[in-house]
Order: sequence, then C-alpha cells, then structure tokens
Amino acid sequence: MDIDAVEDELLNPPGIASELVEMGLQKTELTEEEFILAEEFAGKYTKPSLYDCIALAIAKVRGITLLTGDGPLRKAAKAEGVHVMGTIGILDQLSERQYIDSEEFQYCIKELLKQNGRKVRLPEMELRKRLKK
Repeated sequence: MDIDAVEDELLNPPGIASELVEMGLQKTELTEEEFILAEEFAGKYTKPSLYDCIALAIAKVRGITLLTGDGPLRKAAKAEGVHVMGTIGILDQLSERQYIDSEEFQYCIKELLKQNGRKVRLPEMELRKRLKK
C-alpha cells in the first residue's frame, strides 16, 4: 500500500491525513501474500472497499487488531478470525489502562452521543451503558 492509498481513504475531514501522519500513522508495503489475500477478499466480500480488503489482509497475515467501525468490514474480519476494535473499544482501552481519566471518558461518550446519527454511527445502547460507569 502506498501513501496515495492512505490519502484516498483519509479525505474527510480535510487535513486529517496529515494530522494522522504527524501523530505516527505510517505507510506500509504489502507483501505478496497480503496482496493476493486482499484480492481474494475483494472477490469474496462485496461490501468492503478495496482498501478495506487490503487492511483486512494485512491484519490477518500480521496477526494484528483491525481498527474499524465499518459494519461490513467488521463482519468480514469476524468471518476471517481477525480481532476487531472500534471507537468504543478504543475508548474502553484508554480508560482501563488509565490513559484518560473517568471525566475524560465520560466527556468522550457524551460527545459521541451528541454526534451519533450525524457525524458518527455507533450503537447508542453501548454508549449509554458506558455513561453509567
């Protein structure tokens, strides 16, 4: 995968790609095995994008967690035995490992609830459960 692929996926909001690169996002090169597997996934799963299939192939081959909130990609990852984590799971981990305190955690959950259905689409019941923590 080259930098063009990352930039294609990170068009919105404007400037997010450069911010993520500044924060440590790194490009990676596909191995031949990952390339072939991504092509197989693209034929097998019709809803995830080609870039999603590439990310899934990388996660599967390298044995790493796939970070996504995309429903079809999560479903494909589950079928392939790839561990997936989304926005709520990341917040849970940040809180459990004390990278953020309870107040910051609650603030994030409340902001996600405010934006839910607009800028974000997350399971409202899962968000509301975390307000009670």
